[in-house]
Amino acid sequence: MRVSTRERRARLALRHRLAVKVGTPEEAADAVVALHGTDPATVFLSAGARLLAPGPEPVERALYAEHTLVRMTGMRRTVFVVPAELVPVVHHSTMPAIARRERASLMKAFGPGGWDEAWFKDVEASVLRILAEAGDRTAAELGALEPRLREQVRVAVGKPYEGVISVGSRLLPLMAMDGLLVRRARVSGTWVSGTHFWALAPELAERAADEARAALVARWLAAFGPGTEADLKWWTGWTLKDVRGALAAVGAVAVELEGGGTGYLLPDDDLTGGEPEPWAALLPALDPTPMGWQERDWYLPGEHRAELFDRSGNVGPTVWWDGRVVGGWAQRKDGEIVWRLLEDVGADAKAAIEAEAGVLASWVGEVKVTPRFRTPMERALSAS
Repeated sequence: MRVSTRERRARLALRHRLAVKVGTPEEAADAVVALHGTDPATVFLSAGARLLAPGPEPVERALYAEHTLVRMTGMRRTVFVVPAELVPVVHHSTMPAIARRERASLMKAFGPGGWDEAWFKDVEASVLRILAEAGDRTAAELGALEPRLREQVRVAVGKPYEGVISVGSRLLPLMAMDGLLVRRARVSGTWVSGTHFWALAPELAERAADEARAALVARWLAAFGPGTEADLKWWTGWTLKDVRGALAAVGAVAVELEGGGTGYLLPDDDLTGGEPEPWAALLPALDPTPMGWQERDWYLPGEHRAELFDRSGNVGPTVWWDGRVVGGWAQRKDGEIVWRLLEDVGADAKAAIEAEAGVLASWVGEVKVTPRFRTPMERALSAS
């Protein structure tokens, strides 16, 4: 079976809910498996781009009141916002290996200072007791109640990136990776604020690692397929052996991709779904759609990348027209949403893009959004 680029773009539009919007942030997250959560603003902007009635309120409800969306460390040691029912799958498929590496790194950083594994275990137990007795707390509040979290060590001595880290800055995220803690409601400020409370994690349903990997790959293929082994290896952060094992477990079907290469689909995916009407979207930095594949030429021309990515491979705000990236956008200091095209797309496309920019501006309001990872075009537009 051969899958054309046109078919892939149509699937992206429909399955990622960019051409046909949804009613809830839970549906928006489910459409792309999980929303990127490294930058708090991304969660709200990514959901807003897919919602019939965008705005921060439904996302805050899902995250902070109903807990139907959960912020957690996941694939590639990246923070994601995950539908609650998918949390055990993400955790057991990915996190034990990441947590082991992080714990080894922690011991290497603090070991020369005399902190050993038994000491760290005792601090962890203390943190769990405090949260059980006192309820959710910020990192600063936990440091006041458990002073050992404030102890510091100097790392990378003599190197350009030499610095000081605290026990709490490394141990609390590690406890979250182990499934012991979760990030709860933000402390103060607007929806772009990243300061949060730590809370005890709900008990995780048990899943065998291979079963969890198969379940996650099935979700990814349903949303992002057809994708290559390289796409999956990059997105998950797994070994190629684990990727191939999960593909075999779900009975993935190999297909030929236009432009070369082999992609994979779920065995019951017959490629039906229709052709969407032409559509426009303004997606934020780190949105899960442009970050969903490693091999991006079919929706993001190579000549655009220098403007739209930072040096670490993080995508900035992008402008989409009919299934491909055609430009970028930013917010000026006065709050105005501005955008620039990297190719000629015609008058109809420009009108649709302008309309999407107007919708975005209407619900963002006076909140100022500056991406955590800034790109050349975003910097230039925001300063213009």
